[in-house]
Amino acid sequence: MLSRDELLKKAKRIVIKLGSQIIASDSRIDENFIKNLAAQIKNLKDKEFIIVSSGAVLSGLIKLGLKTKPKNITEKQALASVGQAYLIQIYDKIFSEQNLNIGQILLTIEGLQERKRYILAKNTINKLLEMGIIPIINENDTVGVEEIVFGDNDFLASHVAVLTDADLLIILSTAGGLYTGEPSDKTSKLIDEITDINDVLKYAGSSKSKYGTGGMRSKLEASQLSISHGIPVVIAPKEENIISDILSGRKIGSFIYPQKNKLSKKKSWIKLLSSPKGKVIVDFGAETAIRDGKSLLPTGIVDIEGIFNEKDVVVIQNLDGKIIGKGIVNYNYKELKKIKGLKSEEIKKKFGRFTEAIHRDNLVIFD
Repeated sequence: MLSRDELLKKAKRIVIKLGSQIIASDSRIDENFIKNLAAQIKNLKDKEFIIVSSGAVLSGLIKLGLKTKPKNITEKQALASVGQAYLIQIYDKIFSEQNLNIGQILLTIEGLQERKRYILAKNTINKLLEMGIIPIINENDTVGVEEIVFGDNDFLASHVAVLTDADLLIILSTAGGLYTGEPSDKTSKLIDEITDINDVLKYAGSSKSKYGTGGMRSKLEASQLSISHGIPVVIAPKEENIISDILSGRKIGSFIYPQKNKLSKKKSWIKLLSSPKGKVIVDFGAETAIRDGKSLLPTGIVDIEGIFNEKDVVVIQNLDGKIIGKGIVNYNYKELKKIKGLKSEEIKKKFGRFTEAIHRDNLVIFD
């Protein structure tokens, strides 16, 4: 495993996540902090930065002079529509002062669930970076259908890090890192390096701030996604020059080491984001084979449920009724019904071609 210093030194593409409480100060947008952030990015010329920013609802409150958080989803969406415009204007004004160009991208979980749109989002972000433009990404709260989708954008930031092949995810937090107790308690100790998130989850609270929706537990759970793709995470405090300090090797906040066995981006999308269109039930022999890393063959399928097309995602269920995985099918539901249980030679005679029902590269097995 590479050391902390080695991982930070090799980090070129960096995702920075800013929560509502980070961009706010005394119920206003902290423009001084954003100015300092822009100046750091300007000075770090050999790096690429992607910013995932919360704060649309808070910015709407500030713009309209309101004091309390919205009571329902409709109010939240209305405030977000005002706040997104207001906040991006602030980013654009401040970054332009450093001769930096930004581009706004609004994402939804539904957009990332569709494979084609997932790839389009990836390509757009990559093109912006190629053009020297800094993507500013936020969840599209104006069309969200749930009160909380990504958990104050912690999960969105982690998905973006994976989507863009980032080398590092920095999550700025009012707590400044993971502590053994309340950060304000003098007896609490900072856990400065983490190799297994499951070992330290007991220290993580899920309390919500006045404007934010995430907590330290949300940040750790979101970090699981990044580190499973070989991307280290730093949970750090809001301080002047914090990004420069982290990248220079200053030991600050909590550093989470990446896992050795990386999950591919496609399998990550299948496992975490894809929306299954149907179900295939497999026998115990097929279950054993796919758990051993083999492809799912039609001969091991005993039943089909749902209506799906070739290249759709389906869930895989065993004979005990347990969902054991997900995968992208190579046949539509009508074709699979005709060839389920048949051997390859029988399928070739009956259907004119043979391929795996789900290739192992498009298959994810759950623990």
